[in-house]
Amino acid sequence: MSHPAARPSAATLAVSPSPFPGSPFPLGATVTDQGTNFAVVADGHPTDGGDGGSAVQLCLVDRLGTERRLAMTELTYGIWHTFVPGIGPGQRYGYRVAATDPAKILLDPYARRVDTTDYDLDAAASAGVDTGGRVPLGVVTAPVRSVSAAPSIPWEHTVVYEAHVRGLTRSHPGVPPELRGSYAGVAHPAVIEHLQALHVTALELLPVHAHADEPPLAAAGRPNYWGYSTLGYFAPHPGYASRPGAELDEFVAMVDALHDAGIEVLLDVVFNHTCEGGPDRPITLSLRGLSPGTYYLPGRDLTGTGNTVNSGPLEVIRLVTDSLRYWAGDLGVDGFRFDLAPVLGRPGGGPFDPASALLTAIEADPLLSRRKIIAEPWDATGDGYALGRFRSTWAEWNDRFRGTVRDFWRGATGVRDLAYRLSGSEDVFGDGRRPWSSVNFVTAHDGFTLRDLVSYSRKHNQANGQRGADGSDDNRSANYGVEGDGTADRPLDPSILAVRTRQARNLAATLLLATGTPMICAGDELWRTQGGNNNAYCLDSPQVWLDWAALSHTASGDGQAPADPAPAMLAFFRRLLQIRADAPALHQGEFFSGRSPASGDGVADLMWFAPTGEPMTDADWFDPNRHTLLMWLNGHDVRGHGPHGEPLIDDSWLVVLHAGPSDADVTLPGAPYGEAYTPVVDTASPTGEPADDAPVSAGVAMTLPGRTLWLLRAHRTSDTA
Repeated sequence: MSHPAARPSAATLAVSPSPFPGSPFPLGATVTDQGTNFAVVADGHPTDGGDGGSAVQLCLVDRLGTERRLAMTELTYGIWHTFVPGIGPGQRYGYRVAATDPAKILLDPYARRVDTTDYDLDAAASAGVDTGGRVPLGVVTAPVRSVSAAPSIPWEHTVVYEAHVRGLTRSHPGVPPELRGSYAGVAHPAVIEHLQALHVTALELLPVHAHADEPPLAAAGRPNYWGYSTLGYFAPHPGYASRPGAELDEFVAMVDALHDAGIEVLLDVVFNHTCEGGPDRPITLSLRGLSPGTYYLPGRDLTGTGNTVNSGPLEVIRLVTDSLRYWAGDLGVDGFRFDLAPVLGRPGGGPFDPASALLTAIEADPLLSRRKIIAEPWDATGDGYALGRFRSTWAEWNDRFRGTVRDFWRGATGVRDLAYRLSGSEDVFGDGRRPWSSVNFVTAHDGFTLRDLVSYSRKHNQANGQRGADGSDDNRSANYGVEGDGTADRPLDPSILAVRTRQARNLAATLLLATGTPMICAGDELWRTQGGNNNAYCLDSPQVWLDWAALSHTASGDGQAPADPAPAMLAFFRRLLQIRADAPALHQGEFFSGRSPASGDGVADLMWFAPTGEPMTDADWFDPNRHTLLMWLNGHDVRGHGPHGEPLIDDSWLVVLHAGPSDADVTLPGAPYGEAYTPVVDTASPTGEPADDAPVSAGVAMTLPGRTLWLLRAHRTSDTA
């Protein structure tokens, strides 16, 4: 990758001593009325020598690329620091460190802005080659703060929508072209209205920390579209600003706009590795040149990227927690999803320890402990699989939910594990935790979209440039007769499309009706496809951007799959999420116990029934060929509370799931569970709206079509007693 064309080549003024000692805290570049304090962790001692007699030099770079070097002589607590009068916002700067490679100008990891994320790969990877004018620099920045009130949505009422800043808005017809793909685009009313219509409560954004393409991608001329290649942990990614240099202001304005709409902002953060590559081709942009022995784990790769941040040293703990506090405190972020989170609990590369210093520091922090924190509970090694092992403050991505639900609906498993997933995965999170600890998902950015999950039996990743070798082979998907979407010459058979869309609705309904915290992958509600690519991390094209065509069409609710399923799929998601939002029994804050509620109706809070309408037996649970399950929820005493601590009362509900391809006879449970049942959701309908919503008497045998989910409202004598 070449350095930016607009950047002039560097010239260097003579080295001079730094004028004032300054302070070691806060780290980074801190503006005052008199100038700017600079503080950075770097190797070396004041007596190590080098140009100007100092081991570390502060480099101030003007708009012409001229570099003024100041020898830093103050070292306190392992932190180099100086104060430079007259320096204010807009000043570009970096550091040179004699102990590593003084030819490299280094980005301050605490920089609030970076001037670019481009770099000259050959220069950055070659020892002794000067990188002045060829790599990113920090930009001194005045404080910027969010002014909005956080929505503070209780965990049990949270619905997460996972999206990419650029992909979410790049093709949105309601967003002005100049704002598409930016923070300002996400803040546009057209996007916020879509999120509100879906009834999602939290927007989780793929990495927005400034990121750069790691060496293999840079050499191939491909972008790291997802952004899991961090360059700076304090700077918003400049490529997501609609105007050059406006990324910080636009990010905060986006947060404030979402907060005003009642939507929280969660960030996907990558503290386990950086963009600086691995042993095959390391590059020196920041941490590797400042203090590689401090920041990186030697000899072990826990991330599969070539480098691993060592979570043990104090300097790393401080870097991570300072970054999190900055985004949560100054910029208003409501929570974080930690990529490969077990790495943060494996100091020195040892076994996972949920009580490790870094994880404890996050949980103990008075600000961060009041934010939502979510772990991706695995890393790139077998030893790093830690699902259910984080402490009670954490929620976790539950891949067992994903695998079980996918397997059930393709007929590959019975119902025993499904019951655990539907009721909050107490077998995983029951030790002092809550159902919301389970972040339930069927699809995510990493893997098939919902549409592709029911359209492809194998991955199609040739566009990634790795000959299809990348991406998971364990997709638990099905194509229902033909691979992909057909062509103009050989269009898809309508019967195949019908079963695919029904299966997609079944998967989505199971996600949205299960106890726990549901996470929706952006675009699933719009019937988005990536053409079978399950690892589209290096594509930035319409293949990965959301297609908003569904907004301009009307959904059909006549029971027949329309030629374009997208509008109906959008209507289906909106309907299910509205029902979930209105029914607290479907998103309870505590695990079920089997006890009778406080109302004293003598009926358990949760019951499981076989298709006969009788309670499940051990033989039923252990039958691998059983593909039908009835879950009954007592709404008279909902576990959890409202936003102000008030008790919650709801209707009772019956969820009927049938994954078999053929019709099944089902008898609805009788008293005291229900005298009659009103159909509310039927996945045989493109929009989920039942063709007939007349109440059905209990005890009546009904024919449940193959591959169908029903949600019914139970009418009980005690409801009117």
